[in-house]
Order: sequence, then C-alpha cells, then structure tokens
Amino acid sequence: MRKLLKTILDHQRCIGAATVFCKPKIRTASHTAIVLLFWSCFFTYGQRNSQLNKNERLINTIAEAVEEHHLNGLSFAVVENYEAVLSETIGIKDVNSKCPIDTLTSFSSASISKPITALLFAMLEEKGKIDLKKPVSVYLKRYKLPESKWIKSTPPTLEHLLSHTSGTSQHGFADYYHGDSIPDLLQSLKGEIPQYDSEIEFLFEPGTQWKYSGGGYVLAQVALEDHLGKSLAAIAEEYLFGPLELKRTTMKQPNESGFLQNIALAHNEEGEIIRDGIPITPQVAASGMWTNPMDLSKIVIEIQKALAGKNTSVISNEVANRVTEIQTIYGSGGWSLGWERNKAYGNIDWFSHGGANTGTGGYVYGSMQDGKGIVIFGNGPNSMRMPMEDIVVKSVIKEFDWDKPLDLTDVIPLKTEEAELFTGTYKNAKYGALVDIMYDQGSMFAEPFIGGEKTELHYLGDGTFKIDEFPNMLKFEIDSETRTPIIRFSRPKERLTSEKILTKVK
Repeated sequence: MRKLLKTILDHQRCIGAATVFCKPKIRTASHTAIVLLFWSCFFTYGQRNSQLNKNERLINTIAEAVEEHHLNGLSFAVVENYEAVLSETIGIKDVNSKCPIDTLTSFSSASISKPITALLFAMLEEKGKIDLKKPVSVYLKRYKLPESKWIKSTPPTLEHLLSHTSGTSQHGFADYYHGDSIPDLLQSLKGEIPQYDSEIEFLFEPGTQWKYSGGGYVLAQVALEDHLGKSLAAIAEEYLFGPLELKRTTMKQPNESGFLQNIALAHNEEGEIIRDGIPITPQVAASGMWTNPMDLSKIVIEIQKALAGKNTSVISNEVANRVTEIQTIYGSGGWSLGWERNKAYGNIDWFSHGGANTGTGGYVYGSMQDGKGIVIFGNGPNSMRMPMEDIVVKSVIKEFDWDKPLDLTDVIPLKTEEAELFTGTYKNAKYGALVDIMYDQGSMFAEPFIGGEKTELHYLGDGTFKIDEFPNMLKFEIDSETRTPIIRFSRPKERLTSEKILTKVK
C-alpha cells in the first residue's frame, strides 16, 4: 500500500509530463486509479469492493495484484461492442524518475509485432503490391535462401513464413541497447549474432508442420523491403499506422530519428532498469514494434468491424478474414496469418498474440465476434508480468460478464467400453508432456490440461470430446500402424485435424 501511495505523490510531481487523451467515457489513470488508490488507504478491499461498479472493482483487483506481483507498471484497455470502453494505467514508467505511466505511454510490444506485420502484408496483397502465395525468393534481392532438401519441391512462400509453417529455424532474438553493435537483417539471417552460430535453415517441408520462427519473419521483412525499396517502419506508417492515426505506434527503433518519447522502460527481476531500459530490436517484423493499449485497440476494433461487415476505413473484410483464417492446428493448436487462434477464455473465440522482450511485453485479445477485446502491457520480466496478464484477462471477462457457458446440448452419454479404451497415460514424443485420461462416475477427465488443472471432457461421439474454454476438440483414434490409442486436436467446423500429438503409453 505504501508503494501505491507513493505513486500518487509521484504523480503530482510528474503531472505536467503526463498527458491523457481519451474519450470522456473511458476511465483513465489520472482520475479513476488515483482516487481508488487513495480510497485503499482507508477501507478494506472487501468493504470497498461491495460499493463500486464493475470498472472500479476491476481496477482495484488489478491494482492490488500489480502490487502483490511487484510489477513496476501496467497499462490495459478493454474493448466492448466495437469501442474502447476502459483505459487504465497503474504504476511507473521507470524506477528512477518514478513518473507514472499514462494512457499515451508506449511499450516495446515484442512479438505482438508479428500479427501486425502479417496484417500489413495482407493489406499490401489486396492492393496488388505482393502475392503471399508466391515463393519468397521472388522478392529477395539482398539474400539467397540456403540450400535445403525440404524446399526443392515446395518453395517457401510469404504465407508460409507469416503462419510459421515455413520450417525456418531461429525462434527469437536478443535485445540490444544504445552502445551495442547493432546487427543488420542479413547478419541476423546468417546467424552472425550472439544467440545463433549458424545461418537460418529449413527443418521440414513448408506447409507440412508448424514451428514458431522469428527468423521466418526476418526473411519476410527482407523480402518486402527489397521489393518495395522502403523500410518496414516506413511501409507500416504509410499503409496502417498513419491512416488509423496511431500517434503512439511505430516500427522505428530507439536508435532512429523520430522515435517515441513517452515510453515505459524495461525492468529486471529485481525491479531495476535493464541498462538504459530502451531495447533496440533490429528484427522489426519479429519483435520491433512499439505501441500502447489504446492504439492497438484501434487495430483490433478495425479488424473486428471488418469481420462483422461493418464500415471500416483501412482494413477490408477480405483482409480481416485473410489474417484470422486458421492456417494450421499442427503443433500450435491453431494459428492464422500472424494471429494465434488457440485461445477460448470465457468460451469466446479469440484472435490473439503475446509478446515478451526482456523486461517488457504484453498480450492482445480480440474476439472473432461481437467486438470484445483486451490489450495489456507491462514493464517487468516474464515472471512478474505474465501472471498479471492472466489476472487482467480473467478479471475483465468476469467483471464484464463475458463468460459464456459451454454448450452441452450436443453431448451424449459415454459407454463404459469406450471409456476403458480411451483411459490411460498419453505422452507427446516431441515435448515429453504427459496427460492422464481418467474415467470417474460416467465422466472423462484429462489431467493436467488447461492451466495444469483436471479438466472434464464432454463426449460428442465418434471418439470426440469438447472442453470448457478450449477451442479445439480432442479426437481419440487408433493409430493405423501401431494400433495404439492416440489423441489429436480437431476443429470440425474448419475441417482441420492436427498431427498425432499424444500417444498412449500405459
């Protein structure tokens, strides 16, 4: 509590530097949070909570969790019915100045850059600038793809790269800071950077599997910049950020002219600023965008309106469908052109993506229907920030009454002989994960499953089960070669079935 009180006092010192821009209906840190934090000095949480509306209860819950998890700062926005209805900030930009985060403060968004990059590519495809189904080599000038047996019959396309189905290596990248020797994109692809000692390579035939690859996005960035003769930052500003009037969003890096001023700094586990706190990410498409919850909410809303066939100014219905259509559920459980499609918190179908650079990051969620959204950023390490992201999501869904009960009207009784066939311990050969399938008093359960919990499986027939807050169904089958029970993810509506993910071991 002393920490929160100190934030209030520090706010008075920094108030001249903190500018708040929001529609009147959006609650901001300059008003709601400060008053609520002041109240917390005099009332217990239970007393206060019973008197407040949903926004205030939500802010109280999150503010107390921020203090409990020792996170320096958090900024989040909530979208409902295609409008931003809440924008809130808690905490400070950095431990040195103690200035509070405001609604205009931008964060290093890390891998959230990927779906925004994919969106930009889809917009350019619609304008006839590129073709995502063409081999990426068509657009490359500075770089030649390494030879590989995997790409002889199936050349990797931009679509493969943007959906992580290209088979490229290089998962992620380290951050750099002022004073470091900053590598260029070609050095990154050639593996001439600290965390890699070899050139990017292809690990499987494009389109046949899924593997998260920041290197694939670097390859796509080089191809686009070569083809259009402009930097990705300039292209993004011209076609997306500028038209949507996103004043606090950029793909420029801190060592470039025109970078943002009002930013939150990266902090480590001890709550200290990491070097100067301003990470430089030359792999811009993979992790170099800076933004804030309100700006990113505008992109989410524009996509959602386009999906719903509503009037939009920048993103068309075709582009919105293009970037959110599921490309694969292999490995990932669901991935589209840049967006995750593997979350169903509240039994809502989300397009989403997270980001985690060292000491900063966030998460963005947009519903495929009805215009709901949550955007979160925090300036702290994963161990402090990620639990807070989960708390924000669950708290928003609860307070805004978004949670939908799982539809069980198509569930049928499970016969004992079927249950006996399915029960047992299953293992994922690639990741070593173990899942126990149990039968108890007429019901099936998986443990661990979502969040490491024991989860009930609801039977639909033909070996298929649905699960609360999970977008895929579990499909039990008998392996045609080994005659051993296996489990796959399936999406019947999209007619997608994953690779064999779990095999019965006992």
